[in-house]
Amino acid sequence: MSGCNLPGAAVSETNSCWADMMALLPKSKEDLKLEFSDKIERSVIMLLQQAGELFYGDRRTECLQTSEIIIDYTWEKLNTGTWRDVDKEWRQVYSYGCLFKALCLCGGEGGDVAEAVRVCDMGLLMGASILGNILVEVIRVLRKHHPRGERSTEGRDGEPSKKKSRSEPPSIPTVPLETAVPRLHCPSLEYFKNSYLVPQKPVILEGTVDHWPCMKKWSLDYIEEIAGCRTVPVELGSRYTDAEWSQTLMTVSEFIRNYIVNEQNNVGYLAQHQLFDQIPELRQDICIPDYCCLGEGDEDDITINAWFGPSGTISPLHQDPQQNFLVQVIGRKYIQLYSPQESESLYPHETHLLHNTSQVDVENPDTTQFPKFAEAAFQSCILNPGQVLFIPVKYWHYVRALDISFSVSFWWS
Repeated sequence: MSGCNLPGAAVSETNSCWADMMALLPKSKEDLKLEFSDKIERSVIMLLQQAGELFYGDRRTECLQTSEIIIDYTWEKLNTGTWRDVDKEWRQVYSYGCLFKALCLCGGEGGDVAEAVRVCDMGLLMGASILGNILVEVIRVLRKHHPRGERSTEGRDGEPSKKKSRSEPPSIPTVPLETAVPRLHCPSLEYFKNSYLVPQKPVILEGTVDHWPCMKKWSLDYIEEIAGCRTVPVELGSRYTDAEWSQTLMTVSEFIRNYIVNEQNNVGYLAQHQLFDQIPELRQDICIPDYCCLGEGDEDDITINAWFGPSGTISPLHQDPQQNFLVQVIGRKYIQLYSPQESESLYPHETHLLHNTSQVDVENPDTTQFPKFAEAAFQSCILNPGQVLFIPVKYWHYVRALDISFSVSFWWS
């Protein structure tokens, strides 16, 4: 499969693209208003103002150099200490640096559009919104005028990609009737609230998302068409509790080619809460479940997560701090659920970082080390496309993908 194969445009098309790009920006450097508090060093603010002057003065080569200095300096600020301690203004400075660099990269005939998109994505992932979330709009304009080229069937070595055959098919667990999560077809808000939300009981909802565009549109080909050239964070490792687990950045096309199509050791997983903000085209294909209106917060308080990976991907037994609707779009998942009352028998990690995660390997437990686990009561299910699993707050859940899988979860209070 190709990465972000964005061909060079004709001069007229380039001019049209640039006109659309400039329409997104303030009309002059004075209107840019690069103003920050004293948390941002004066020398950095002066660099930003210089970049603005160079850009509006049509000195793009010098602007590109200045923007790279800004990005390099703020990158150190973003990666020093914990993420929650990074001031929003430093993230905005980083986004401005990415904006200027992206504009300079794609300006003129023969510009590096693929790299400009990557830079914008870095601003969206690591920065903060500026100028009405302009980085999203810059990408939209670039993709409109430089549409993706024909899909390639070549792998990294230049040979056609061939799906590796598995030595063993994934095991499909049996779900006994007595432990199966109950299923309901389109329950009323009142019935769901009284029977499952208030008493905090898991349930599978059917028929509630059949009308979502993603249920008919999403496939590997569609996801690559919409998002193939976009840079996203990918988790490497079979589960986040493993010592070799890490994160890296790659394009969606690279992820699909290396970890979905070629099944490279089944260790790649795209788990992201920013994906739908970063790629609005995918966000348009899903909806907030109606049952979320029973919560206390506003729609803006709902966190939407994407979970995309090959079969065999595992989320260890863990609990989340909010109510959760897990919507299965592509593939199937096997899930085990344990009530918070069983917490003592699930042996949570003692470290603060993993206190919400069990030490037990659910499908291969060490009963000598964790003797109480065998007595813990649980429910289980195989979640199919179009089904929605309600996971009450603090309910422990273990998840294993049985197929190539794309799920969307909604965390709400």
